[in-house]
Amino acid sequence: MNRRRLILMGWGIPAALFCLIILTIAFIPGKELQGVLARALENQGYTMRTTSFGLAFPLGIRAQNLELGSEQGPLLKFDRATAKIRILPLFAGKVVIGFQGTIGKGEVKGEFAPLKNGSSTLEIAGVQLEDIPFFKTVTGAQVKGELRVKGNFKGKQNAATGDLQLAVTEAHLQGVKIGQMPLPDASYKTIQGMLRIGGGKATLESLNLEGEGIYARLKGDTPLTTPMSAAPLNLTLELMPKAEFLDKQKFVFLLLLKYQTSPGHYQIPVRGTLGKPAVS
Repeated sequence: MNRRRLILMGWGIPAALFCLIILTIAFIPGKELQGVLARALENQGYTMRTTSFGLAFPLGIRAQNLELGSEQGPLLKFDRATAKIRILPLFAGKVVIGFQGTIGKGEVKGEFAPLKNGSSTLEIAGVQLEDIPFFKTVTGAQVKGELRVKGNFKGKQNAATGDLQLAVTEAHLQGVKIGQMPLPDASYKTIQGMLRIGGGKATLESLNLEGEGIYARLKGDTPLTTPMSAAPLNLTLELMPKAEFLDKQKFVFLLLLKYQTSPGHYQIPVRGTLGKPAVS
């Protein structure tokens, strides 16, 4: 096989892949694509609702008022969301999907490679916690604060590796419950944490909450399961209130008395699942 034929084949295969994807997307109605996506999410234990769904130029889909949820209720709501196949990677024989969405005044964006050893990225900036229904649905809490997230991942399911950095500024948590156990209302100047993926599990190395009169720390792990909402939790929440803070919320700390390990230090085991956490 001469060099010219090799070059033609090298360009021809990505071009054929490109044309196939264009034809597939162009001739499948938006309603059909929406149904395929909804069924794929349903297989993972999630629901999808949207007021508008259609194709996005050149190779993608778009949605407005997109809501992702579980049997408990809504978890995420996007005002607008798009997902597009990146064109340039196709010429290298790779499929990379870029996604972007808005939640209130904040933005979510990233890339996803669906192949077995593909890489994925995630960035969240300027999203207000009160615009994320997950907290109300899962913990019954009223939350405020600005969220920033940056993550990089490689591989799929049990073979996945990567890390995710999380930060929240000027957070306020009110009415938080783990199962039936209430936690103290508090304002936190900063919340910072690191989640690492590897060995078939997600490990929260430490989520540190520096508050007004209280310091809290959450750490532990959960296996990577499908759906993730059913993943069993193995977490520990530590609360270290100052005496003044404790006096203001005596009733809550009386309920937590069995978890007191020393004066001003509480260690609470968090079990259950990601979708339904509980205190053991």
